[in-house]
Amino acid sequence: MKIIIVGGVAGGASAAARARRLSEDAEIIMVERGPDVSFANCGLPYYIGDKITNRDKLLVVTPQRLKERFKLDVRTRSSVESINRTAKTVQILNLETGQGYNETYDKLILAPGAAPLRPPIPGIDLPGIFTLRNLQDMDRIKSSINAGVKQAVVVGAGFIGLELVENLVELGISTTVVELQDQVLPPLDKEMTAPLVKELQDKGVTLLLGEAAAGFEATDDGLVVRLKSGQALPAQLVTLGIGVRPENKLAVDAGLDVGPRGGIQVNEHLLTSDPNIYAVGDAIEVQDFVLESPTQVPLAGPANRQGRIATDNIFGRESTYRGTQGTAILGLFNKTAATTGASEKTLQRAERAYRKVYVHPVDHAGYYPGAQQMTLKLVFDPESGKILGAQGVGGAGVDKRIDVLAVAIQAGMTVFDLEEMELAYSPQYGSAKDPVNMLGFVASGMLREEHPQISVEALLKIPEANRPLLLDVRTIEEHDAGHIPGSINIPLDELRDRLSELPQGKEIAAYCKVGQRGYLATRILNQLGHPTKNVSGGYTTYGHYFMGE
Repeated sequence: MKIIIVGGVAGGASAAARARRLSEDAEIIMVERGPDVSFANCGLPYYIGDKITNRDKLLVVTPQRLKERFKLDVRTRSSVESINRTAKTVQILNLETGQGYNETYDKLILAPGAAPLRPPIPGIDLPGIFTLRNLQDMDRIKSSINAGVKQAVVVGAGFIGLELVENLVELGISTTVVELQDQVLPPLDKEMTAPLVKELQDKGVTLLLGEAAAGFEATDDGLVVRLKSGQALPAQLVTLGIGVRPENKLAVDAGLDVGPRGGIQVNEHLLTSDPNIYAVGDAIEVQDFVLESPTQVPLAGPANRQGRIATDNIFGRESTYRGTQGTAILGLFNKTAATTGASEKTLQRAERAYRKVYVHPVDHAGYYPGAQQMTLKLVFDPESGKILGAQGVGGAGVDKRIDVLAVAIQAGMTVFDLEEMELAYSPQYGSAKDPVNMLGFVASGMLREEHPQISVEALLKIPEANRPLLLDVRTIEEHDAGHIPGSINIPLDELRDRLSELPQGKEIAAYCKVGQRGYLATRILNQLGHPTKNVSGGYTTYGHYFMGE
């Protein structure tokens, strides 16, 4: 068996190592365009920011180690230029010598990855404008910073863009973010990103949302980024983090099937439209695990698993890829944001029915020092309660909860299962009622019709004249510090004694800070003849909808 693997990093390197573990006799050739066959691309921003100081730590495995430990034929600085599917050969170009040659294969694995987008904007190829894909890009950015950068512009507020922002700010560089969408971190729902907006603003970052770069110009002091609004931003460093496109030229030229967005199409075994060619990683179109529709999700974890699965199938071990649910996480200064499964906006685009809840718990027992608040959002099927997706933002503990919810989605669990989850508890790690349990309690109560709720956006869409009576059940001090306009204030502990102040037959929307007192108010009022719904997530969620507007 002769296997050629095109590309390294996550998918290609894991495929090669798996192939050797399954067969000592196979001839395995890895062809990599760059000098590094496997590196930690998620760590690149942190080397730029001096959090990682040893560059060699970013090398997951060297070509020499792959040759010695796995008996692989590793050919770096080489490019596969074409595939002859009939002859089962590839044409390889040695980028250092310029020599080209053909190599036969029995099975071919494509792992070319994805390339950062560089739209055809005037001046985009000027010195000082960078993308970040590999160690060489990282070195160029680092060298530019070392030469003296006072102002930086980061175009794109996705995961990579925001990671770069954090590291640039901590190097003392004045940083501006330009983002075409009206929010940062577009994979999340907008209201969930409000704490990130505040964190960026608190760190002195200039945030320009709903803006786009129209052109770049060289100046005596570096560059000027001209925006579509006409604004001009001076900078000595510009980084582009506006997305990636699959490296599909080999596949297209070879006549393999690709999707409408360019992803190489594969089946559940990672097999392309050619029975001898597999494809893995950021270049492929995958199945959305929740929506069961084609998508493209460039993530290292799925790429690693795909490499293993493709190789298993090559050696007759039937293995299938379940799909990608897009579990991802970002650390931004003192905040963490994470997501798994479907977001509300993807469900809306897919016209999929759903319901949602918010909770705002702390990461561990409130009486133990250092508890930090988080916001968790859960979307789920309105009939079965099956979990469709979750997002979290806050301080400590967000990662733990999203990981639990990611497993729950993989297992096909429902919100009723979340009520019964038995999770580790000690005051410094969690609460007896974990935030995951709290999501289950709130969502299950909604489906059982024990906890009628109304979302903030649904409430605000109702014309003011027809809106329910807004009842703030927080304390007078809390109400005076800020409240939903038009609401009246009756603290929860006074509610039973002041029922006469509520109009008979008028629908009520009760709210508190995070939803707990609002829930108690709905239980009291509905049993006493006042039709009441709780505003989901309370005043905290209401604030998220307007923060950064």
